Amino acid sequence: MFQKATLIPALRAAIALNCSIQHVSRFDRKHYFYHDQPAGYQITQYYEPFAKDGSITLTIHDGIGAEDGEQVTIGIKQIQMEQDTAKSQELDDDITLLDFNRVGHPLIEIISLPHIHSPETAAAYVRKVQALLFSVDAVTTGMEMGGLRADVNVSVRRRDAEPGIHSYSGIVGLGQRTEIKNLSTLKGVEDAIKAERDRQITVLEAGGAIEGETRGWSLTYPKETRRLRGKEGEVDYRYMPDPDIPPLIIAKEIVNHLTKTLPKLPDGLLVMLTDPQRYGLSMTDGKILLSIDDGERLDYFQEVVDALRLRRYFRKIHDALQQRLDEHESEQIEKSLGRVAGNWVLHELGSLLTTSEMAWTDNKVSPGALADIIDQLIHSKVTGSTAKQVLKMVFDGDERTVGQIIKEDGLAFRPLSSHEYEVLAKDVIEANPDVVEQICDKGRTGKLMFLVGQMMRQGEEGRVEAQKAEKTLRQLLSEKQS
Repeated sequence: MFQKATLIPALRAAIALNCSIQHVSRFDRKHYFYHDQPAGYQITQYYEPFAKDGSITLTIHDGIGAEDGEQVTIGIKQIQMEQDTAKSQELDDDITLLDFNRVGHPLIEIISLPHIHSPETAAAYVRKVQALLFSVDAVTTGMEMGGLRADVNVSVRRRDAEPGIHSYSGIVGLGQRTEIKNLSTLKGVEDAIKAERDRQITVLEAGGAIEGETRGWSLTYPKETRRLRGKEGEVDYRYMPDPDIPPLIIAKEIVNHLTKTLPKLPDGLLVMLTDPQRYGLSMTDGKILLSIDDGERLDYFQEVVDALRLRRYFRKIHDALQQRLDEHESEQIEKSLGRVAGNWVLHELGSLLTTSEMAWTDNKVSPGALADIIDQLIHSKVTGSTAKQVLKMVFDGDERTVGQIIKEDGLAFRPLSSHEYEVLAKDVIEANPDVVEQICDKGRTGKLMFLVGQMMRQGEEGRVEAQKAEKTLRQLLSEKQS
């Protein structure tokens, strides 16, 4: 029986992949006798699938191969609903274990057209599809948990052969293809294609012919693909209409509603995250944020930035009432909030998780607490090292508020006065006459940062600001030269 609950996530996936949704679709039986399908047939949608004619565009930011230039659009022939098969695990050449727990479970199969020219682009395509499906809640786990698998068709031809005709009905002029089944990692996709490509080239250069067949790949045999069975054609599968399941009728109103309410897709999210007016992240940080922790880190990041902006709003009101609002400085701080928050969410907090060998779900630092730490740092209430110290304390389970930790542990930053900077700078200048001579008499201004470092070492820990130390030194050395 068709399970209606499967339709909505399937439709969201098809819409995200730019497919045309079919008003009427039908189910077929695909007959074959193999140990992963005990019924002897698989329920699928071969002739009249629920979605057709989609596409997905990849760019260099997605990690495509050099053969595909800066951008490539990969056509999607159709998306069909069908039954899952048993999971096979090869122990060695003679023994295969079968797990029948997933047999009969519903899934969608996305059939792409042969528009991919490199193993790197193939892996990038699978990665992008996975990201799209995550973003529209069509899957709940990634490849590593079995939420997505890839069957890869590989063929080779000489570079000087006819280039073929690209169309949505396929490509003319390709070599005989083989199919590698059930690849479960992105690295596996890339490595299996490379191995099969090299195998086919070796066979052809030796004067042999490529057979149409299904081949396997596993961690047990990392260097080569191996034959599983001969590849059946359409006639061999003896497709016939399923006699038990009636046609599936999809109303336009459902498609229109899902299209309008579809969440923002990864490309749109990346544009938003890297937009200087929104979050201002680098392309690298934006892509990392989108690809990790099933989207939970992205939600956390946005909550941190929202909390920071709320704190900025109340601080601006306070500063305006105190008549000490610097509009330029305030604008610069607001523009940098996303970038600063991104650094702390991805790198500082991420480093703690990695060092502790903890998953994102174990994170005890609330978005509000991290926003408080960043806010204190931005407004020079604590130093960078102190902010990291406070983050570690909260991460380790300190239940006090950030404000309480800073106050009770005496961690608040106490800036030096101009007089204290001047006294410290004079001591450093007197203690390093050789360096001063090189700066004043020989013009080696690069040595100035050595003196700045000496001031920060001699001053009370965390109280000497490098910029103010450098400014004071420049002023005193300029007076000395005069």
